[in-house]
Amino acid sequence: MKKVLLASACLFALAAPASAADLAARPYTKAPVAVASVYNWTGFYIGIVGGGAWENASGDPKMKGGFVGGTAGYNWQTGNVVFGVEADGAWADVSATATGASVVPGFGVVTATATSKTDAMGTVRGRIGYAVDQVLFYGTGGYAWIDNKISLSALGVTASDSKWHSGWTVGAGVEAFFAPQWSVKGEYLYRSLGGETYFSGALPTGTLNFHTVQVGVNYHFGGPVVAKY
Repeated sequence: MKKVLLASACLFALAAPASAADLAARPYTKAPVAVASVYNWTGFYIGIVGGGAWENASGDPKMKGGFVGGTAGYNWQTGNVVFGVEADGAWADVSATATGASVVPGFGVVTATATSKTDAMGTVRGRIGYAVDQVLFYGTGGYAWIDNKISLSALGVTASDSKWHSGWTVGAGVEAFFAPQWSVKGEYLYRSLGGETYFSGALPTGTLNFHTVQVGVNYHFGGPVVAKY
């Protein structure tokens, strides 16, 4: 028995190093590389926009009110610089009403009411800005228009006439992605619209100037997020 134990011990001693040598070394696994999301603004987008407008005039009453509508545009990005074109159109309720005494031949002095109301407005603009990842700071300018109606009421009779005013606009804004394909923006625009003549030349108007502040939400097609390792 003693010889058997000694032989077994020797066999175990010889086998142990061999078994240890047969064990594979634990493989080294490199930690995964972190992925950073870089926002690229290039592409087509559509959205909704709404806000408020008030007339830039020295006296009262001043036209003021709100508007809501849609927008569409396209951006090109090179480096941090973003170029774009954008068009928007909105239903509007921007108005002012004045009531006063007026002399009507055959009727004498009567109370008359005049109302000027912008029913629709829009722009077609260029944009240029600087992108800091998912945030874009930009300036904008281009063509502006409104559809305006003037109504005159006296002695229970109302007459109305509508005209299309064209002009220009300039402003600035900031836009930011809050999801991979969604952005929100805030924008200020100054709009200057040329005068028109209402009621077959009887009532000429001067230039209409508006301050507008608007916010919007845009959906960007094509997925503007690019993975960067």
